[in-house]
Formats: sequence, C-alpha cells, structure tokens
Amino acid sequence: MALTLAREGVHVVVHYRSSETEARETAADARDQGVRAWTLPGDLGNPRTASDLFGQAVALAGPIDYLINSASSFLSDRLAVVTPEAFYDAVNLNALAPFLLGRCLAAQKRPGGIVNLLDARIADYDREHASYHLSKRLLFTLTRMMAVEFAPCVRVNGIAPGLILPPEGKDESYLAQLAATNPLNRYGSPDDVAEAVLYLLRSDFVTGQVIFVDGGRHMRGGMYGC
Repeated sequence: MALTLAREGVHVVVHYRSSETEARETAADARDQGVRAWTLPGDLGNPRTASDLFGQAVALAGPIDYLINSASSFLSDRLAVVTPEAFYDAVNLNALAPFLLGRCLAAQKRPGGIVNLLDARIADYDREHASYHLSKRLLFTLTRMMAVEFAPCVRVNGIAPGLILPPEGKDESYLAQLAATNPLNRYGSPDDVAEAVLYLLRSDFVTGQVIFVDGGRHMRGGMYGC
C-alpha cells in the first residue's frame, strides 16, 4: 500500500513495531518513486502512545492527509478459552489504536481520508479467532461512527480483505487450498488491496463504506446482507 501510494506521488510515513529493516527498505523503495518517505517506530499495542506517534509523524512530514490503519494481530483462540488479557490486547491494537489515530487526524481540522483494514470474515463468524474477530467487528462499527463524527472534513472507509496473505507460518499453498471458498475460485494479492485503498482515497464523495476484497466470500450465507 505504501509503495502504491508513493507511485501516485504521495509522501509516506512507514510505521513499524519491530520490523525496522523491512520498514527502512519500504521507505527506500518509496523514495525511488520520487517522493519523501520516513520510518517511525512505535508499539500500537499500547494505544495510549497513539497520539504521541501521530505527533511524531506530523513533526517528520507535516500535516497528515491520509491514514491507513493496517497494524493487527491474529491470535488463535475460542470463546471457551480466550483470556481477558488476549481480549484486551486484540481490542487495543485492532480497534482502539486505529480510532485514536483517526481522532488525531480529524483534530487537524483539514480535509483528509482514513482507511481501516478489517477482515472479510466480519460478515459471518470466525470461531477459531474469537478475540481477533470481536476486535475487527468493533473496528467495523468504529469505522461507521468515525465517518459520521469526523465529517465533513474527513472521510472514513474500510477494506475487508479475504484470501490475500497467508497467516504467519503458512505459505501460498494455504491460500490455494482455500481458493474454492469464494465465488471467483481464486485468491488475491496485496496489489488488489492497494488498488482499493487508492479508490477510497481518491473518491471525495464516498464515506462510511467497506469494500470487501475477497472474491465474493462475504456473500456466502449472507446474500442479502441479513
């Protein structure tokens, strides 16, 4: 997503928690596109640091026009065994931090756009990842609330990817095995998500929407959104 935006002439601040090497490589690749790029460390698992992190980004790059909330954790747990700590951690990182960062952008009192990364499974039920699922459902609700509360200056939308990247420890064969779970009978790529980001940031009359980049999987069992 950062490199796609860089190719469109957008200067980027690349946030990371522990992947400093990868973040620096991404920023260098962005500069090769002719834009300015910075890296910024911070642990969004502690949402109280969100405002400080946003302030540091402004100090580096100036006022922020666009915010892409993509930081996330994907813990396996079920309701029968999920711990309070796991629940709090998921909500803090996957929902509360994106909201607080978005509130900082809105406080600039200037036009802007926010894109929150959700998950295609918010349309049904992911029993194997209870804390993650609940936190992404919360971010979905926050996305719509933010779209109302931050209007008219700031537009807030979401993207719900499906089979795009395999979970940690899995390879592309994991995606291939699940390709038949969506109507298009294939899996997507990060470029598909990046193109959806571009559409939402360019579309000045779209807010409060979620684009499912999932090959149609979200319609399974919910054809009419009921």
